[in-house]
Amino acid sequence: MKNHFATHRPLLMSTSWMITADHPLAVQAGAAVLEAGGNAVDAAIAANLVMTTVRPHMCGIGGDLFMLIYNASDERLDALNASGRSPARATLKAYQDMGYNSVPETGIHTCTVPGALAGWQAALERHGTLGLDTLLARALPYARDGFPVYPELIRCIKEKREILLADGAAGETFLPGGRVPQVGQLLVQPRLAQSYQVLMEHGPDAFYKGPLGEALVARSDALGGFFSMDDLAHHTVEWTAPIASDYRGFTIATAPPNSQGIALLMQAKMLVHQDLTAFSVDSAELVHLMVEAKKLAFADRDACVCDPAFSRIPIEAMLSKTQAKERISLIDPDRAHAGYATRDFARGGDDTVYVTAVDGDGNAVTLIQSLYEAFGSCLMVPQTGMVLQNRARGFTLEESHPNVLAPDKRPYHTLHPVMILKEDQPAILLGTPGADGQTQTNMQLIVDLIDYGADAQQANEAPRWRSNPDGSLMIECRFPDETIARLKARGHDVRVVDAYSEMMGSSQIIVIDHANGVLKAGADPRRQAYAIGK
Repeated sequence: MKNHFATHRPLLMSTSWMITADHPLAVQAGAAVLEAGGNAVDAAIAANLVMTTVRPHMCGIGGDLFMLIYNASDERLDALNASGRSPARATLKAYQDMGYNSVPETGIHTCTVPGALAGWQAALERHGTLGLDTLLARALPYARDGFPVYPELIRCIKEKREILLADGAAGETFLPGGRVPQVGQLLVQPRLAQSYQVLMEHGPDAFYKGPLGEALVARSDALGGFFSMDDLAHHTVEWTAPIASDYRGFTIATAPPNSQGIALLMQAKMLVHQDLTAFSVDSAELVHLMVEAKKLAFADRDACVCDPAFSRIPIEAMLSKTQAKERISLIDPDRAHAGYATRDFARGGDDTVYVTAVDGDGNAVTLIQSLYEAFGSCLMVPQTGMVLQNRARGFTLEESHPNVLAPDKRPYHTLHPVMILKEDQPAILLGTPGADGQTQTNMQLIVDLIDYGADAQQANEAPRWRSNPDGSLMIECRFPDETIARLKARGHDVRVVDAYSEMMGSSQIIVIDHANGVLKAGADPRRQAYAIGK
């Protein structure tokens, strides 16, 4: 266990405020907002806006957003769903007539209405103290003047090179002169900078009812897409209560469907019936149990999670103690199961960003935002610099399924923010990018923190595993050889990956120590996550 929780970075502690984000320039922007008197919502959105520039392959104004916001003054936890809907003309028949058996990976027919801009505005209006214009001003210089390119971004540009070049505007932006940029080269996005300026002057209406949206519709029309200005104008965000589950004296809260957050709660519901500390933290027994619980939760997730406006989702039954006991009783402690019926609605999609913040008044935010897969649809609206998401990939074209594509419908969504409460107060804020890996990484973080007593940095750096839809089990090479051998002996299709693999997410944690008045933070070295506090 000692080696399992070895760290390269120290635990960061502060007494006033704390913020974490997926890029150093982003966390610096959020910290500057907190230092200047802004609150946690202002800071989280400032950090996110910077990431729309410096993580253009992961997130953007063409993406979606989910947030959990705890307002200390009224002791209320709100969930914000700012995911977009399909265009009104995007019917199942239209896709079938084009010859699609599934939603394509890239292109205009994989896009839904971008929801992030409306989400940022809604969060600021309800819980913030600053305007979107003020916060966009922190992102503008990185778009106008450039930021230094880093290896992870280069890798994604290389992977999508031909598709980006074929788009035209995307190729001109991310492959200037037709060449992949080098580490340290400044990447300038003048079209995006112009869009930021328009949004600073006119707000999100410049997109949903104005020239930025008109540019998207024109691009869609040119490519045979289905978008109209009515689709944009009718976009709405949704404020809801989070869904939650008890776990060893804590309450795990997350976003309700169409988010996959319910899969995290189903895993917790099953695992709470086991004394996990009876196993070594790096043992095959623990990994096997958690992987099999994940498989069961995902079977139910894939069968049920969709836009609740279109189909009833049996949330209460899915989170019942009876269901959890029945499901975990199916796990064979000595053999991996390959027969749980699952459907793969979350192919790829590791390109997401995460932010969490706590301010001096006790307000707390956990935010997750994404284009979905690397560069989303790989389409840029030429006049705006906006890269469009490919979230329609969350739909199925299976006519009888609750998550089937339909007009004005939100797809199944991998994004799910997490906040853990103790006696109705925020105690742990955590999250990670990673599509299917999100709930798996989050559950491993929760077990490390609550069951095994790890601190925030130890939990972030601990070796991880990830169970895939194809039945394979990726596991970092830092697990003991004996553990890997015993997992193989149980029938797991084990694929050993490098230490600190990017495939295992970019998690971040803030622990609120109410007894001592201290904030404790950790950030994942697998990508570029950092924390700053005061």
